Amino acid sequence: MKTINYEKLTKDEVELSLFSNFNRYQDVKKCWRKENGDLILKEISFTEQWGPNEYKHLVNCLKNTIETGGTVFSVFENNGNSLVGFASLENQLFGTANQYLQLSSIHISYKNRGMGIGKRLFSLVCEQAIEMGAKKLYISAHSSQETQAFYKAVGCVEAIEHNEALVAKEPYDCQLEYRLF
Repeated sequence: MKTINYEKLTKDEVELSLFSNFNRYQDVKKCWRKENGDLILKEISFTEQWGPNEYKHLVNCLKNTIETGGTVFSVFENNGNSLVGFASLENQLFGTANQYLQLSSIHISYKNRGMGIGKRLFSLVCEQAIEMGAKKLYISAHSSQETQAFYKAVGCVEAIEHNEALVAKEPYDCQLEYRLF
């Protein structure tokens, strides 16, 4: 039987070797696109497979999240031997009423998807965001059908306000929010 452990990472624990067995793979067939104000599911096929450069960038981003007061949650299988998931929550409140904190990443290793790990990570992020004074989570999320199905299943909706910097950075992402109260 597999043991699953959820924990917060420290900056020193975030290193490239942490991701040595992590498989960020996604075979995308359909993506959501906005056309004339409506979201439409379109046939858009591609494969995402992170390599060494993506993991190096990720390590820098996660270290920055922790250094600036944010939180990185991790999920380990088999007593801490294998990372199977992680999520990061930034520390800067934003929005017209400073109501949002950004869920900047949530990823589950390919073979561990569909086991409830992502939903539990999302719940931990929500608890942390409440402690940090947020009223809503803000998510600039991949537009793939599967990714959007996950966020819809946990209760996310289109964001009322859009973070224009995140929109400019990833124009095809869907801008979502989750009400914490």
